[in-house]
Amino acid sequence: MDIHILGENNSLFNQFIAEIRDKKIQQDQLRFRRNLERLGEIFAYEISKTLRYKTTMVETPLGTASLSLPAGIPVLATILRAGLPLHMGLLNYFDNAENCFILAYRKYEKDGFHIKFENISSPNLDQKVVILSDPMLATGASMEIGYNALHKRGEPAHVHMVALIASSEGVDFVKEKLGDKNTTLWIGAIDEELSSKKYIVPGLGDAGDLAFGVKFDP
Repeated sequence: MDIHILGENNSLFNQFIAEIRDKKIQQDQLRFRRNLERLGEIFAYEISKTLRYKTTMVETPLGTASLSLPAGIPVLATILRAGLPLHMGLLNYFDNAENCFILAYRKYEKDGFHIKFENISSPNLDQKVVILSDPMLATGASMEIGYNALHKRGEPAHVHMVALIASSEGVDFVKEKLGDKNTTLWIGAIDEELSSKKYIVPGLGDAGDLAFGVKFDP
């Protein structure tokens, strides 16, 4: 499995990572969502470099230009609800993409929590390139469930998995479970620690709550 950590290189990308981590800036939900979008746009640009390309002739008002353009557009998949702003950032660049939405959530019980899969709304994915996004890669369980859900709609040619913040444990889990597949992992930054409730430390908190407000867990 190829792993790309965008935050390892000096760029404006890290400014947006810093802002989504900053507890003061987080108080502005609109800015938080927009920063997730901007990070998604950067991931889209970087992933676009790995796609297949073909030579295309484009007619201008003064002649014809030869350009190398993507041979196909990936399908964009995300795990609701936290993944929506990141998904929109990817969609801003892959604006003609088909879309896939996966409903999965943490189910808290006496012995902790489990990731529950409920539903998937998706086109056929046979032999298509898929970008699966989820802002936080904590234990890795939700990414695995999302990956398995994709295969209910076909056999993708390749799956690019995108996470803004990952734990070392989550990265190791995904490498062990999915590393021998046609997969690539794209990460913004890696943190070493998970809390007792399996939140990434220092992380940024609950991305879904920060983007859309605190949810009610009965």
